[in-house]
Amino acid sequence: MAGEVLQLRGVGVRRGGAALLRDVTWTVNESERWVIVGPNGAGKTTLLQVAAAMLHPTEGAVEVLEEEIGRADVFELRPRIGLASSAVAERVPEGEKVIDLVLTASYAILGRWREEYDSTDVSRAVGLLDALGCGDLIRRTFSTLSEGERKRVQIARALMPDPELLLLDEPAAGLDLGGREDLVARLARLADDPGAPTMVMVTHHVEEVPDGFTHALLLRKGEAVAQGKVDEVFTPEHLSACFGLALDVDRQHGRWYARASR
Repeated sequence: MAGEVLQLRGVGVRRGGAALLRDVTWTVNESERWVIVGPNGAGKTTLLQVAAAMLHPTEGAVEVLEEEIGRADVFELRPRIGLASSAVAERVPEGEKVIDLVLTASYAILGRWREEYDSTDVSRAVGLLDALGCGDLIRRTFSTLSEGERKRVQIARALMPDPELLLLDEPAAGLDLGGREDLVARLARLADDPGAPTMVMVTHHVEEVPDGFTHALLLRKGEAVAQGKVDEVFTPEHLSACFGLALDVDRQHGRWYARASR
């Protein structure tokens, strides 16, 4: 597949009279690495749910992997999308082993039952867990893992079906400094891999954006503030408007930093 992986035109989402997204137009092309940044309540997770074909917009049009949401069979579309989010983690069955959690992504299900997996599937699952530093967790149950371990296992699960689009919802949330830096480094390596899928990541903090991410979308109160190449979007003017606070912005060794202006 070439060209547009994700296209939103005039998308709005309303729930209970509240506008969660307003007139969002956004295009993600193959092999791009996007980050969605904004304060709490900006609509970031809602936008990611739309991109994951988990939520239909109230208005506007959405195409994901050249399939129009509302007409496409989402049960065929969703296995082509890798999603790592707290909403997925909350649905993991009690007692589910890490290896089974990753393997079941091949069928886009949660909870291993009587499915049979061949050695190729098992080898892929083990390889992904190893690449994310989780090789020693294979036989552990997901519920016993630390927050950092859970985040990495979720990303391995999201990559298991070899998706064309990878969506990461706040992958560094809740991690301590060491855990965050380890995860950001691993995501930077993934972003640098030409064989990796098109990626979209949500975060509150520019410090969590891995090196190698190419584009950024800033959201505030459900509306797009700025979008485009990351070095053109992560400016003091755009980020200050996004967060409603005068900010100084700097970049060092491929990483971004924002602080309140003094």
